[in-house]
Amino acid sequence: MIRRRFPWPSYLLVVSGAALTLVPFLDMVMTSFKGPGESGTLPYRFLPEAFGLSNYRAAVDQLDLPVLFRNSVVATTVINASVLLTSSLAGYALAKLRFPGRDLVFRLVLSTMMFPPFLFFVPHFLILVHWPLAGGNDLLGRGGAGLTVSIVALAMPFLVNGFGIFLMRQFMVSIPDEVLEAARIDGAGEFAVWWRIVVPQTRPVMVTLGLLTFVDAWNEYIWALLVSTANPDVMTLPVGIQMLQDHVDPARTMPVVMAGLVLSILPVLVLFLLLQRHYVRGIMLSGLK
Repeated sequence: MIRRRFPWPSYLLVVSGAALTLVPFLDMVMTSFKGPGESGTLPYRFLPEAFGLSNYRAAVDQLDLPVLFRNSVVATTVINASVLLTSSLAGYALAKLRFPGRDLVFRLVLSTMMFPPFLFFVPHFLILVHWPLAGGNDLLGRGGAGLTVSIVALAMPFLVNGFGIFLMRQFMVSIPDEVLEAARIDGAGEFAVWWRIVVPQTRPVMVTLGLLTFVDAWNEYIWALLVSTANPDVMTLPVGIQMLQDHVDPARTMPVVMAGLVLSILPVLVLFLLLQRHYVRGIMLSGLK
């Protein structure tokens, strides 16, 4: 009889990794319930003396939550829709269409992944400032603030994602060419082939890309801070939470900020829990492809 060895080291490693991941999150939640003077004291107390919602009420009172949520939702939705659309179309073209310079275009897309996004924030901002016929500008882009005072500015630099194009292209390469050729013989155009055959097969990967894009767009801070300096009305939730430190009693700053962070994380957490099955499947399929 062969005895099967229980993989204790593997389970211990997984549990340790899960603990390291969850402890900071739980500490944030516990800190959001702490009263004045409880945060940052020694010896450190993980649990609050009493659970209360005063910090959440303070965060709601100091923040214009409806406006912040609206700005974050609009920017994140536009970015997500644009990234999914452009990544799917570009990935299909680079994977299944033959045209001169295709490999060069793919290499250029890969090269964009080598630079940090904030490296292009200043050029993007200058382009938006001098956008013609917007924000008081003339035809030459002079005289006004351009698109920097519009909520559109929050999404403009992130409408196309090089990683998204790469991910979709790598997955679409494995789709059999025979299936696509059969559809073309039946009279389907390239757009119909993409929409009716390719998109349904790439749905798990698109969910994965959508979740990753949603998290990045929802938590974007540096660009949102830059845009909100030109127009505070387009301030997003992460920027507003950071501003809490300037408007809250110093003795309560950290618990109130943590309460704001918990409120901002809830949409991401709910979305991930709802799409977790598709997300895991997309990760597995991406690895297999």
